[in-house]
Amino acid sequence: MKLLIAYDGSSCAEAALDDLVRAGLPKAGEFSVMSVAEVWLPPEKSPEWDAETSDPYLRELSRKHCAKNRKAVAEVETLANHAAQRLRKMFPRWTVSAEATYGSPAWEVLTKADNFKPDLIVAGSQGRSAVGRFFLGSISQKILTEAHCSVRVARGRIEVDPTIVRIVIGFDGSKGTQAAVEVVASRNWLENSEVRLLAVSDPITPSLIGRFVPPIADLVEEVNEGERERLEKLAQPALQKLKDAGLIATLSIIAGNPKQVLVEEAARWNADAIFVGANAAGSRLERFLLGSVSAAVAERSHCSVEAVRKNPA
Repeated sequence: MKLLIAYDGSSCAEAALDDLVRAGLPKAGEFSVMSVAEVWLPPEKSPEWDAETSDPYLRELSRKHCAKNRKAVAEVETLANHAAQRLRKMFPRWTVSAEATYGSPAWEVLTKADNFKPDLIVAGSQGRSAVGRFFLGSISQKILTEAHCSVRVARGRIEVDPTIVRIVIGFDGSKGTQAAVEVVASRNWLENSEVRLLAVSDPITPSLIGRFVPPIADLVEEVNEGERERLEKLAQPALQKLKDAGLIATLSIIAGNPKQVLVEEAARWNADAIFVGANAAGSRLERFLLGSVSAAVAERSHCSVEAVRKNPA
Protein backbone atom coordinates (compact mmCIF):
# COMPACT_ATOMS: atom_id res chain seq x y z
CA MET A 1 0.00 0.00 0.00
CA LYS A 2 1.29 3.48 -0.91
CA LEU A 3 0.29 6.65 0.94
CA LEU A 4 1.04 10.26 0.06
CA ILE A 5 0.99 12.48 3.16
CA ALA A 6 0.37 16.22 2.65
CA TYR A 7 2.03 17.79 5.69
CA ASP A 8 2.33 21.47 6.70
CA GLY A 9 3.46 21.27 10.31
CA SER A 10 0.17 22.51 11.78
CA SER A 11 -1.60 20.89 14.72
CA CYS A 12 -4.11 19.43 12.24
CA ALA A 13 -1.28 17.89 10.22
CA GLU A 14 0.09 16.34 13.40
CA ALA A 15 -3.38 15.00 14.22
CA ALA A 16 -3.53 13.50 10.72
CA LEU A 17 -0.37 11.52 11.46
CA ASP A 18 -1.78 10.33 14.80
CA ASP A 19 -4.99 9.31 13.03
CA LEU A 20 -3.11 6.84 10.83
CA VAL A 21 -2.70 4.36 13.69
CA ARG A 22 -6.50 3.94 13.62
CA ALA A 23 -6.83 3.83 9.84
CA GLY A 24 -6.47 0.04 9.55
CA LEU A 25 -3.20 0.23 7.63
CA PRO A 26 -1.26 -2.96 6.85
CA LYS A 27 1.95 -3.82 8.70
CA ALA A 28 4.15 -2.80 5.77
CA GLY A 29 3.90 -0.30 2.94
CA GLU A 30 5.31 2.96 1.61
CA PHE A 31 4.84 6.53 2.84
CA SER A 32 5.81 9.62 0.85
CA VAL A 33 5.65 12.83 2.88
CA MET A 34 5.25 16.07 0.95
CA SER A 35 5.50 19.63 2.30
CA VAL A 36 4.90 22.62 0.05
CA ALA A 37 6.00 26.22 0.57
CA GLU A 38 3.38 28.47 -0.98
CA VAL A 39 5.99 30.70 -2.63
CA TRP A 40 7.50 31.26 -6.09
CA LEU A 41 11.12 30.89 -7.19
CA PRO A 42 12.64 31.68 -10.61
CA PRO A 43 14.65 29.08 -12.51
CA GLU A 44 18.26 28.67 -11.39
CA LYS A 45 19.49 30.36 -14.57
CA SER A 46 17.14 33.15 -15.51
CA PRO A 47 18.41 35.46 -18.31
CA GLU A 48 16.02 38.26 -17.44
CA TRP A 49 17.86 38.79 -14.16
CA ASP A 50 21.35 38.56 -15.62
CA ALA A 51 23.70 41.22 -14.20
CA GLU A 52 24.39 42.72 -17.62
CA THR A 53 20.78 43.07 -18.73
CA SER A 54 18.62 43.78 -15.66
CA ASP A 55 18.09 46.90 -13.63
CA PRO A 56 20.25 46.88 -10.43
CA TYR A 57 17.28 47.80 -8.22
CA LEU A 58 15.10 45.03 -9.63
CA ARG A 59 17.98 42.59 -9.42
CA GLU A 60 18.49 43.36 -5.72
CA LEU A 61 14.76 43.15 -5.05
CA SER A 62 14.62 39.78 -6.78
CA ARG A 63 17.64 38.56 -4.82
CA LYS A 64 16.03 39.41 -1.48
CA HIS A 65 12.73 37.89 -2.56
CA CYS A 66 14.39 34.66 -3.70
CA ALA A 67 16.45 34.43 -0.50
CA LYS A 68 13.29 34.73 1.59
CA ASN A 69 11.47 32.10 -0.45
CA ARG A 70 14.41 29.69 -0.39
CA LYS A 71 14.33 29.98 3.40
CA ALA A 72 10.65 29.02 3.29
CA VAL A 73 11.49 25.96 1.20
CA ALA A 74 14.21 25.01 3.70
CA GLU A 75 11.64 25.29 6.49
CA VAL A 76 9.18 22.95 4.80
CA GLU A 77 12.03 20.51 4.16
CA THR A 78 12.59 20.44 7.92
CA LEU A 79 8.88 19.85 8.44
CA ALA A 80 8.79 17.00 5.93
CA ASN A 81 11.78 15.31 7.57
CA HIS A 82 10.14 15.70 11.00
CA ALA A 83 6.97 14.00 9.77
CA ALA A 84 9.01 11.25 8.14
CA GLN A 85 10.81 10.56 11.41
CA ARG A 86 7.50 10.34 13.26
CA LEU A 87 6.13 7.88 10.72
CA ARG A 88 9.25 5.70 10.95
CA LYS A 89 8.71 5.36 14.69
CA MET A 90 4.98 4.74 14.32
CA PHE A 91 5.31 2.28 11.42
CA PRO A 92 8.79 0.70 11.67
CA ARG A 93 8.17 -1.78 8.85
CA TRP A 94 7.12 0.88 6.35
CA THR A 95 9.40 2.62 3.86
CA VAL A 96 9.29 6.40 4.38
CA SER A 97 10.56 9.20 2.14
CA ALA A 98 10.22 12.98 2.43
CA GLU A 99 10.08 15.75 -0.16
CA ALA A 100 9.86 19.56 0.02
CA THR A 101 8.94 21.83 -2.85
CA TYR A 102 7.27 25.17 -3.61
CA GLY A 103 4.26 26.39 -5.56
CA SER A 104 0.52 25.87 -5.24
CA PRO A 105 0.11 23.21 -2.48
CA ALA A 106 -2.92 21.52 -4.03
CA TRP A 107 -1.45 21.32 -7.51
CA GLU A 108 1.92 20.13 -6.24
CA VAL A 109 0.27 17.36 -4.22
CA LEU A 110 -1.92 16.33 -7.16
CA THR A 111 1.07 16.36 -9.54
CA LYS A 112 3.04 14.23 -7.10
CA ALA A 113 0.10 11.84 -6.85
CA ASP A 114 -0.03 11.46 -10.64
CA ASN A 115 3.60 10.35 -10.62
CA PHE A 116 3.74 8.44 -7.32
CA LYS A 117 0.32 6.79 -7.87
CA PRO A 118 -0.60 6.31 -4.20
CA ASP A 119 -3.53 4.25 -3.01
CA LEU A 120 -4.41 7.06 -0.61
CA ILE A 121 -3.65 10.75 -0.10
CA VAL A 122 -3.82 11.97 3.51
CA ALA A 123 -4.35 15.65 4.39
CA GLY A 124 -5.23 17.43 7.60
CA SER A 125 -8.76 18.79 7.96
CA GLN A 126 -7.65 22.38 8.48
CA GLY A 127 -4.63 24.26 9.67
CA ARG A 128 -2.40 27.26 9.16
CA SER A 129 1.34 27.77 9.25
CA ALA A 130 3.81 30.34 7.97
CA VAL A 131 4.84 28.13 5.08
CA GLY A 132 1.57 26.65 3.83
CA ARG A 133 -2.08 25.85 4.48
CA PHE A 134 -4.15 22.72 4.22
CA PHE A 135 -7.72 23.65 5.07
CA LEU A 136 -11.01 22.27 3.85
CA GLY A 137 -12.79 24.53 1.41
CA SER A 138 -9.58 25.37 -0.42
CA ILE A 139 -6.58 23.08 -0.66
CA SER A 140 -7.97 19.95 0.99
CA GLN A 141 -11.21 20.34 -0.95
CA LYS A 142 -9.34 20.64 -4.24
CA ILE A 143 -7.31 17.52 -3.43
CA LEU A 144 -10.49 15.74 -2.38
CA THR A 145 -12.35 16.52 -5.60
CA GLU A 146 -9.52 16.44 -8.16
CA ALA A 147 -7.43 13.44 -7.08
CA HIS A 148 -7.71 10.22 -9.07
CA CYS A 149 -7.17 8.06 -5.98
CA SER A 150 -8.73 7.84 -2.53
CA VAL A 151 -8.31 10.81 -0.18
CA ARG A 152 -8.46 10.80 3.61
CA VAL A 153 -9.21 14.13 5.29
CA ALA A 154 -7.85 13.20 8.69
CA ARG A 155 -8.98 14.65 11.98
CA GLY A 156 -7.56 13.58 15.31
CA ARG A 157 -9.88 13.22 18.26
CA ILE A 158 -10.02 11.98 21.83
CA GLU A 159 -10.40 8.21 21.80
CA VAL A 160 -13.62 7.04 23.40
CA ASP A 161 -12.50 3.41 23.36
CA PRO A 162 -8.90 2.78 22.23
CA THR A 163 -9.46 -0.98 22.01
CA ILE A 164 -11.84 -0.84 19.02
CA VAL A 165 -12.46 1.26 15.93
CA ARG A 166 -15.91 2.38 14.79
CA ILE A 167 -16.46 3.06 11.10
CA VAL A 168 -19.43 4.49 9.24
CA ILE A 169 -19.78 3.71 5.52
CA GLY A 170 -22.19 5.81 3.51
CA PHE A 171 -24.09 3.16 1.55
CA ASP A 172 -26.40 3.41 -1.47
CA GLY A 173 -25.54 0.21 -3.36
CA SER A 174 -23.51 2.01 -6.06
CA LYS A 175 -20.12 0.90 -7.37
CA GLY A 176 -18.56 3.67 -5.33
CA THR A 177 -19.97 2.42 -2.05
CA GLN A 178 -19.04 -1.14 -2.99
CA ALA A 179 -15.47 0.10 -3.42
CA ALA A 180 -15.64 1.70 0.03
CA VAL A 181 -16.81 -1.59 1.52
CA GLU A 182 -13.98 -3.45 -0.20
CA VAL A 183 -11.40 -0.99 1.13
CA VAL A 184 -12.69 -1.26 4.69
CA ALA A 185 -12.81 -5.06 4.48
CA SER A 186 -9.22 -5.18 3.21
CA ARG A 187 -7.75 -3.10 6.05
CA ASN A 188 -6.09 -4.40 9.21
CA TRP A 189 -8.47 -3.36 12.03
CA LEU A 190 -8.33 -3.98 15.76
CA GLU A 191 -10.27 -7.00 17.00
CA ASN A 192 -13.98 -6.38 17.63
CA SER A 193 -13.99 -3.22 15.51
CA GLU A 194 -17.44 -2.21 14.30
CA VAL A 195 -18.75 -1.06 10.94
CA ARG A 196 -22.11 0.55 10.36
CA LEU A 197 -23.49 0.71 6.84
CA LEU A 198 -25.55 3.88 6.80
CA ALA A 199 -28.06 4.13 3.97
CA VAL A 200 -29.70 7.54 3.69
CA SER A 201 -33.03 7.34 1.87
CA ASP A 202 -35.09 10.14 0.38
CA PRO A 203 -38.67 9.04 1.04
CA ILE A 204 -41.61 10.32 -0.98
CA THR A 205 -43.92 12.58 0.99
CA PRO A 206 -47.56 12.96 -0.09
CA SER A 207 -49.02 16.41 -0.55
CA LEU A 208 -51.18 17.88 2.17
CA ILE A 209 -54.33 16.80 0.33
CA GLY A 210 -52.85 13.42 -0.55
CA ARG A 211 -52.37 12.59 3.11
CA PHE A 212 -56.13 12.48 3.50
CA VAL A 213 -56.71 10.33 0.40
CA PRO A 214 -56.16 6.69 1.44
CA PRO A 215 -55.14 5.35 -2.01
CA ILE A 216 -52.45 8.03 -2.40
CA ALA A 217 -51.15 7.66 1.15
CA ASP A 218 -51.03 3.88 0.77
CA LEU A 219 -49.19 4.13 -2.55
CA VAL A 220 -46.57 6.47 -1.07
CA GLU A 221 -46.05 4.14 1.86
CA GLU A 222 -45.69 1.18 -0.51
CA VAL A 223 -43.06 2.99 -2.60
CA ASN A 224 -41.08 3.99 0.50
CA GLU A 225 -41.22 0.47 1.88
CA GLY A 226 -40.05 -0.88 -1.47
CA GLU A 227 -37.04 1.43 -1.39
CA ARG A 228 -36.16 0.27 2.10
CA GLU A 229 -36.40 -3.37 1.05
CA ARG A 230 -34.18 -2.62 -1.98
CA LEU A 231 -31.49 -1.09 0.22
CA GLU A 232 -31.66 -3.99 2.67
CA LYS A 233 -31.22 -6.47 -0.17
CA LEU A 234 -28.32 -4.54 -1.70
CA ALA A 235 -26.59 -4.34 1.68
CA GLN A 236 -26.54 -8.06 2.42
CA PRO A 237 -23.44 -8.96 0.33
CA ALA A 238 -21.60 -5.94 1.76
CA LEU A 239 -22.50 -6.92 5.32
CA GLN A 240 -21.30 -10.48 4.69
CA LYS A 241 -18.01 -9.24 3.21
CA LEU A 242 -17.36 -7.10 6.27
CA LYS A 243 -18.25 -9.92 8.64
CA ASP A 244 -15.96 -12.31 6.75
CA ALA A 245 -13.19 -9.77 7.36
CA GLY A 246 -13.74 -10.13 11.11
CA LEU A 247 -15.72 -6.93 11.59
CA ILE A 248 -18.98 -6.48 13.47
CA ALA A 249 -21.23 -5.08 10.74
CA THR A 250 -24.76 -3.68 10.91
CA LEU A 251 -27.08 -1.72 8.63
CA SER A 252 -29.06 1.44 9.42
CA ILE A 253 -31.50 3.10 7.01
CA ILE A 254 -32.36 6.69 7.87
CA ALA A 255 -34.36 9.27 5.95
CA GLY A 256 -32.82 12.66 5.27
CA ASN A 257 -29.97 14.50 3.58
CA PRO A 258 -26.74 12.42 3.45
CA LYS A 259 -24.60 15.52 4.10
CA GLN A 260 -26.32 15.93 7.45
CA VAL A 261 -27.26 12.38 8.38
CA LEU A 262 -23.76 10.93 7.90
CA VAL A 263 -22.24 13.58 10.15
CA GLU A 264 -24.92 13.46 12.82
CA GLU A 265 -25.07 9.69 13.06
CA ALA A 266 -21.26 9.35 13.09
CA ALA A 267 -21.10 11.83 15.97
CA ARG A 268 -23.93 10.08 17.83
CA TRP A 269 -22.15 6.75 17.42
CA ASN A 270 -18.69 8.18 18.29
CA ALA A 271 -17.28 6.91 15.00
CA ASP A 272 -13.56 7.11 14.24
CA ALA A 273 -14.03 7.56 10.49
CA ILE A 274 -16.61 7.95 7.75
CA PHE A 275 -16.01 6.26 4.39
CA VAL A 276 -17.79 7.51 1.26
CA GLY A 277 -17.35 6.18 -2.26
CA ALA A 278 -17.22 7.22 -5.88
CA ASN A 279 -17.45 5.13 -9.02
CA ALA A 280 -14.12 3.74 -10.20
CA ALA A 281 -14.05 5.68 -13.47
CA GLY A 282 -13.70 9.06 -11.78
CA SER A 283 -15.01 11.46 -14.44
CA ARG A 284 -14.86 15.22 -13.83
CA LEU A 285 -18.61 15.38 -13.20
CA GLU A 286 -18.40 12.44 -10.84
CA ARG A 287 -15.53 14.03 -8.93
CA PHE A 288 -17.59 17.23 -8.61
CA LEU A 289 -20.60 15.33 -7.30
CA LEU A 290 -18.42 13.38 -4.88
CA GLY A 291 -16.92 16.63 -3.64
CA SER A 292 -20.34 18.11 -2.96
CA VAL A 293 -21.05 15.34 -0.45
CA SER A 294 -17.64 14.32 0.88
CA ALA A 295 -16.33 17.87 1.26
CA ALA A 296 -19.47 18.85 3.15
CA VAL A 297 -19.18 15.77 5.35
CA ALA A 298 -15.44 16.29 5.89
CA GLU A 299 -15.98 19.93 6.81
CA ARG A 300 -18.61 19.19 9.44
CA SER A 301 -17.54 15.79 10.72
CA HIS A 302 -15.95 15.34 14.14
CA CYS A 303 -13.92 12.43 12.75
CA SER A 304 -11.82 11.57 9.71
CA VAL A 305 -13.49 11.19 6.32
CA GLU A 306 -12.12 8.96 3.57
CA ALA A 307 -13.39 9.36 0.01
CA VAL A 308 -12.70 6.08 -1.78
CA ARG A 309 -11.79 5.80 -5.43
CA LYS A 310 -10.29 2.82 -7.16
CA ASN A 311 -7.18 3.76 -9.11
CA PRO A 312 -7.82 3.54 -12.87
CA ALA A 313 -6.38 0.40 -14.44
